[in-house]
Amino acid sequence: MLCLRRLRVRGVSVLGLLVCLLATSPVRASDITFAVIGPHEYDLPVDYKPFNVFVQYGAGNAAGNYYDGQGSRRPEKGSHTWSGLSKYVHFWTFDSLPHVGFAYEVIQSESYRLANGTNYGGLGPTITGPAVWFKPNDHSTFGIQTFMQTPSATRRALNPQYWSNLSSIMFDYEWKHFSFGGDLGAVVASTMHNKGEHSYHPGTAFHSNLRFSWKASRMWEPFFSMDWQNNAGWRDNTLGRSVADSSSREVTLGVGLMWKINPVLDITTRYAHSVDGRYVPETNAYYFKLVYRFDGALFSHY
Repeated sequence: MLCLRRLRVRGVSVLGLLVCLLATSPVRASDITFAVIGPHEYDLPVDYKPFNVFVQYGAGNAAGNYYDGQGSRRPEKGSHTWSGLSKYVHFWTFDSLPHVGFAYEVIQSESYRLANGTNYGGLGPTITGPAVWFKPNDHSTFGIQTFMQTPSATRRALNPQYWSNLSSIMFDYEWKHFSFGGDLGAVVASTMHNKGEHSYHPGTAFHSNLRFSWKASRMWEPFFSMDWQNNAGWRDNTLGRSVADSSSREVTLGVGLMWKINPVLDITTRYAHSVDGRYVPETNAYYFKLVYRFDGALFSHY
């Protein structure tokens, strides 16, 4: 998932991704997929010269409560997690396909967790894949993106131990003083096999992320967020039955601010909290995103 704003004066390009790193336990849910995106995430250009971007993300979640099967919050199963994503993206176009944009991303995840008197951290899975988009008109963007998540990590507790595909449609519309954008997608996983253990198949996770912002000035842009995810239950292939209480859902609302420091640097921060859930730790999270764009060809192109 990316976010690249075609701005000559008031901002810089920004790319965004928060992947759904499904836990190894069938009953423990994960962060909402792509929850880190900000305003203009999919305000993408077309007909540009190739360029590259590096992005670093950070997020912290203090989950003090847990939603039970009736949607009630209970003070249990809490944890504190910190995560990061380091990403390199290459953007390009084809002369034979005018007015269409392409990008390819390579993302390395990092994670640290405190829970039940234990703590651990390290590098998580690697995520990689392409995106393609077009502009129906000067004010809107529509596209698709698809990523593969590898079953690899420096610690087993950070390793999902199965492959996943994250695919979604993305859209954006720009007004003079406001913007609205978001995505709708799904995470489809392969079967998890561990020697000497039961074989499990994770259920498909559907998600949506919406952002509505006010262009208050050239430097400041406050925004509202809404994130939703519904995870289908796990299946124990060895026993041939579904895993009890393994499906989950969550809805979060949040507020944030984008600070457009200069044409090559901006920072986005946001706070979000759960408003509804089932069989999932609550979201009580802060998000941070810093982007430095080291290729200025796009700005001179527009």
